[in-house]
Amino acid sequence: MMKSLLSLRLPKTHCFSTAIVRYSRTELRVPQKVFLCRAKQDGSFSLRLVPPTLLAAEKEEAKAVLTLFLKKQGLSNAVAVRTINKSDAFVDHLVARLHSVHKSRYLVGRELTTLEIRDALIPYLETILDEYGPIMVDVVENFPDPPVIEKLEEVVKQPVVENSVASVSPPIATTVDAKKLKALARVSDILPTGKLPSHIVYLVELGMELEAIREVIRKFPAFAYYSLEGKIKPVVEFLLDLGVPKQDIPTILSKRPQLCGISLTDNLIPTMTFLEELGVDKKQWAKVIYRFPPLLTYSRQKLQSTVDFLYEMGLSAENVSKVLTRCPNIISYSVEEKLRPTAEYFRSLDVDVAPLLYRAPQTFGLSIEGNLKPVTQFFLERGYSMEDVATMIQRNGALYTFSLPDNMMPKWEFFLTMVYPKSELVKFPQYFGYSLEERIKPRYEIMTTCGVKLLLNQMLSLSEEDFHKLLKKKMEKKT
Repeated sequence: MMKSLLSLRLPKTHCFSTAIVRYSRTELRVPQKVFLCRAKQDGSFSLRLVPPTLLAAEKEEAKAVLTLFLKKQGLSNAVAVRTINKSDAFVDHLVARLHSVHKSRYLVGRELTTLEIRDALIPYLETILDEYGPIMVDVVENFPDPPVIEKLEEVVKQPVVENSVASVSPPIATTVDAKKLKALARVSDILPTGKLPSHIVYLVELGMELEAIREVIRKFPAFAYYSLEGKIKPVVEFLLDLGVPKQDIPTILSKRPQLCGISLTDNLIPTMTFLEELGVDKKQWAKVIYRFPPLLTYSRQKLQSTVDFLYEMGLSAENVSKVLTRCPNIISYSVEEKLRPTAEYFRSLDVDVAPLLYRAPQTFGLSIEGNLKPVTQFFLERGYSMEDVATMIQRNGALYTFSLPDNMMPKWEFFLTMVYPKSELVKFPQYFGYSLEERIKPRYEIMTTCGVKLLLNQMLSLSEEDFHKLLKKKMEKKT
């Protein structure tokens, strides 16, 4: 359930600590001063002093950014402050992140502005939130060691025996479990009136099953404490006013319960206005929010950085608007760690990035090593040139989104049994987007039974009526 936190650890070439700086098992004990460690190519180190006063100021800035970020996810001010007080190691990590991102500034002795600090940390925090979601607070408090999370069902089954060792120090009921159990209890607590709490009744009337509500609270315990009149109901009514169908509300709340913890006047509405200025079609809000509910929970810096990247890649204002409306989840992709490296990869294949971004922005959320390179290699190993591959991806942007073992390989094997040359796939790579069993095989069987030959494009892309009309016309020409 919990992914490794190795990705959150400090990079080996940049390490900070007020006491010990570690690199490749070498410890430098620094009792009072803090240094930026950087490895040279020859394995030695160059150290540049970071003044303690500057470090202290950066820590306070990092704490402020983290506090605001946690409050935006629905935590109260008191809970956010308690979390910060338990998270010294994570705050140090954020400062290290600053030094890593802006290392060139430190080398020339330039201090960062508050805006620069926020711009560096907020997208990073959003990346962590996307990866760890409802247990982000526990990740922050326990950094760099992952919290031990057990199944709630197992905790519920644990008998509580007074005066036993287990009751004093339970091996399974961790802090995380206790918080979740307390939150889950609010779903099933029966009031003196014999009814469920008002916020649970309201959600059930919206169409949410009790188990679905429990699942939301398991993932995001804070949702159990949201006020009906103060938080949940205003957001639901706001979504309904935007044109979101009532039956879609449970899905949206399940995907992003944090929406109910965000202020309408201070955050949601201003964020929507900001996105509309960036190009989101205001008439499409209902569809956009249903497709990607987290969109409204991102910071403006994150939103702006993605839009700036799209413009940088050559998209027009109109096309940026369409990309944000059709594929709002592109906002969730890190510009520097996902979008830009992917763009560089496609450029290395001589692919025009702007049209690809416009036609298939979802492709830019794929792993280069896990998805893109294997597909490229798949075609190269089957005799296609790099130019052929570039042409295919240019003509069918979604080509790289298909599964190799489940989609492309079976369709390739069947393609080899057909009467078409391999070059036909370069002309019509959309072949891989059609169902093998429901479209490709039946159409090919009908075509061969009729004793005629159609282009691969004609065989698959025509409607059923036009397909049979063309077959009839071909057959009449033969006679």
